[in-house]
Amino acid sequence: MKKFVNDPQQFVPEMLKGIALANPDTLKYVPEYNLIMRIDAPRADKVSVIQGSGSGHEPAHVMIVGKGMLDAACPGDVFAAPPMDYVLETSKLLNSPKGILHIINNYTGDRMAFEMGKEMAEADGLTIGTLLVDDDVAVKDSTYTVGRRGVAGNFFVIKAVGAASEQGADLDELLRIGEKVNSVTRTMGMALTSCTPPAKGSPLFELGDDEMEMGVGIHGEPGRRREKLANANAIVDELLEAVVTDLPFSKGDDVALMVNGLGGTPISELYILYGYAHEQLAKRGINIRRNYVGEYCTSLDMAGTSITLSRLDSEIDGLLGAPAEIAIRTF
Repeated sequence: MKKFVNDPQQFVPEMLKGIALANPDTLKYVPEYNLIMRIDAPRADKVSVIQGSGSGHEPAHVMIVGKGMLDAACPGDVFAAPPMDYVLETSKLLNSPKGILHIINNYTGDRMAFEMGKEMAEADGLTIGTLLVDDDVAVKDSTYTVGRRGVAGNFFVIKAVGAASEQGADLDELLRIGEKVNSVTRTMGMALTSCTPPAKGSPLFELGDDEMEMGVGIHGEPGRRREKLANANAIVDELLEAVVTDLPFSKGDDVALMVNGLGGTPISELYILYGYAHEQLAKRGINIRRNYVGEYCTSLDMAGTSITLSRLDSEIDGLLGAPAEIAIRTF
């Protein structure tokens, strides 16, 4: 393993410290709970929006804390759910008179941690709503889940509810919006290589030089099948077919299209995938109104991609287009 690592057990804390030091005017790091939070949170005029999940999926979720997105993120170790007390203490620190929203990707460990944390927080008088994200169409159940996994489509849920929260929406309205976005968002991913968790020091699974995993999970969970490597267009064809036919998306639909890198895929290759996906959706009469190409929800250093479609209406489109300020900045 060749990585920029000191003590593998300190990989996440050192990363979080670096994020906070790079953004001193907007972010605060609370090491006791792996917590990255907005400096101006909580605010009495908005619902606090929180997510946890495991580390290793950056920029999700600790790098998308900021105005118009998350108010805080409390991850666990790499590919591990946060402990219940992280969820509880984060909720207490982010408590707002307007309430708290927990966004949970559908993984068993995350759900257990957030459900227990919510129960204990509510016993202390906090008001908490819960959104579950389950956009992955690849498999019904997997190593980590009962039901569909929450993957890169999580970004659209966060963006929409974060924008609405910034505009003053109450907790019930955020729940309605989040459930609506999740219901029209679908994703499928695939891997060309495995990934290497720092604490393990070796690849999580083995793929031959001429193999790929279709439908892989963001923790390296098995997908639909392992097969011989295909060219870029054939890969896009299979991912799009799975995503488009699941909702299904139809001729005349307006959509947001995301081509997401899983951590080890060059941006040049992602644009090759996007170009062909754009053309194929146009042939189906599906209109791309918003596009996202880059790394949004990764799996450490895995070479691979996922394709996400979210059906737009005027409400969702407006929320996705609202201003946001996060740690990932452009010049």
